[in-house]
Amino acid sequence: MAGILYIVATPIGNLDDMPPRVAATFGAADFVAAEDTRVTMRLLNYLGLKKPMVSYYEHALQKGEGILRRIEAGENCALCSDAGMPCVSDPGEVIVRDALARGIKVVPVPAASACVTALAVSGQDTSRWVFEGFLPVNRKQKKERLAELLGEKRTVIFYEAPHKLRTTLDDLMNAFGPERSITLCRELTKLHEEIWKTTLGEAQAHYAANEPRGEYVLVMAGAPASTEPEAEMTLEQAAQRALELTGQGFGPTAAAKAAAQGTPYSKSEVYKALLTIQQRDPE
Repeated sequence: MAGILYIVATPIGNLDDMPPRVAATFGAADFVAAEDTRVTMRLLNYLGLKKPMVSYYEHALQKGEGILRRIEAGENCALCSDAGMPCVSDPGEVIVRDALARGIKVVPVPAASACVTALAVSGQDTSRWVFEGFLPVNRKQKKERLAELLGEKRTVIFYEAPHKLRTTLDDLMNAFGPERSITLCRELTKLHEEIWKTTLGEAQAHYAANEPRGEYVLVMAGAPASTEPEAEMTLEQAAQRALELTGQGFGPTAAAKAAAQGTPYSKSEVYKALLTIQQRDPE
């Protein structure tokens, strides 16, 4: 009989938050698939366990086939990330996808999740929210992703590393304005935990003068509801907006997608109208 793939959440910082079921699952597993075996080794040492380990990190995902074959041969695998729920903004999602496709039983062993923990203490609207994880590293792709979020009314959650925080705050402020509310949560559940609700402008100024430290979860308020009804944008106006975005370095498809946000028109309708304008008014 095939074994089981357990998706095991680990504490996001404080090892005292270790649920008994998580510890028991590690103890019963035949081997552990870890994002970083060095980090997981410290966790297993804390639990007094010794287990065979293999890394499934992005650059080692070719090992995913070996992991699945071991499970199919009857071994039980505990898959974990460095902290929190694995397979969310994490390359382990590929292994889960392939395991399900091959009929392998996948069992979640939940615990803390950094994004939900931050949302709960953010002071932002928690009724509707969207998780964006890490923004693209590529500048063009990052600009396009933020343009897609301009009309997003739900609370938006990002992850960010300390060495990239200043650049990301610059980009967020340029996209959404200095008055947009944001809560910066760092080192959650750890000794130097900090939860700071402020504005993008204040956050940018603070970290321009102070070194970012620790891993961050950014919980940003969604676009404010308009106090006055807006006149419905025409397709021509949406296409003109897309044309302006192409002048800022967006590709035609990305520009049409961003310009269609908050309008009654589809991306394809705006794209066709954009092509019409470009053919009609060539530079």
